[in-house]
Amino acid sequence: MGDKRVNQTDRKNALESDVKDEKQSKAVSVDTAANVMQAARNATAQDVANLAGVSRWTVARAFKRDASISQKNLEKVLNAAKDLGYAPDLLASSLATNKTNLVALLIDDFDNPYKLPLLKHLTDALQQKGLAALVINIGEFHSPTDALLNASQRRVDAAILMGTGFSDELLSTALGAQRMKKMIVFARESSHERTISISCDNARAIREIVEHALERGFEKTAFLAGPITHSTSLLRKRTFVRELKRLGKPEPDIFSIPTYNRELARDAVHSYLDGLEADHYPDLMLCENDVMALGAIDAIRYDRGLSVPDDIAVIGFDNIDLCATPAYDLTSYHQPLEEMVHHLLNLLDDIPPGEDVIRVPGKLVVRTSG
Repeated sequence: MGDKRVNQTDRKNALESDVKDEKQSKAVSVDTAANVMQAARNATAQDVANLAGVSRWTVARAFKRDASISQKNLEKVLNAAKDLGYAPDLLASSLATNKTNLVALLIDDFDNPYKLPLLKHLTDALQQKGLAALVINIGEFHSPTDALLNASQRRVDAAILMGTGFSDELLSTALGAQRMKKMIVFARESSHERTISISCDNARAIREIVEHALERGFEKTAFLAGPITHSTSLLRKRTFVRELKRLGKPEPDIFSIPTYNRELARDAVHSYLDGLEADHYPDLMLCENDVMALGAIDAIRYDRGLSVPDDIAVIGFDNIDLCATPAYDLTSYHQPLEEMVHHLLNLLDDIPPGEDVIRVPGKLVVRTSG
């Protein structure tokens, strides 16, 4: 019995000792981190120059993107900076160079799954170039005007516009602001004379979709559009109508929803089919984006009890990850994000684009839905 009490006491003491050691270890870690931060605050460019045996000007060049410096001196400076815990003062540097290395990403429609990979590609590319992304939300409670003002006040080097609510009038006002150095419309086209836009080649995409539809033998078609005032919606819709007319095919039925929303799309498709006799249903429904196409498939299958693609085929646009899932297996047009980001980086590096509207070809990814 006495041995049991001794063992229990030993275990208790060991446990208390372990907890004490863990607390001490955490305290040491916190102290170490604090010391490193304090060293970083205290070390100056001149300290790095003295330790590396180079001039202060060489230290400045070592931390400047694309500056001319020998590999030997670069290694000296970086090693000295590491030893001292030194990091350059970005605020002071921005005042001297009139560059903040900060790029604003103005984005709306965060519910759209397409926006997540788009943001990933953009932020990865910017960080690899030593640039920081400032993401500004444009939504129900944040207007495009306020978002542009927010970016301008922070003296960003560039503003990347990925929202659908930027009218030509708003762009003109923003470009007139002295602090807005560069604005690029991304992932949609803009005809504004003082902006550069980078997008998928929408007209080419729709032509490829129409060619595919005719090869599959589809005759009667419908087009589910997004907000009627948005440039992308207008371009895709007009091109679809024009191509069908050029090829001598019947005009499509066209209906729209006010926002890019899956449930709204589902309700709209259900109502559209409600107004038709079964023998007047379309063979193919082209949706302006994948979110709408997913809603369309839900309506056709679950609300109407029809087959996709046997009764009505569905094609989307963007090729989001959900397209490839067995539940939808959605035929969709793939937007070339990597190539679009490449063009964007060239613009940020002040490489002349050659044209104000950059259109990058994508590709149709054919699956079983259409």
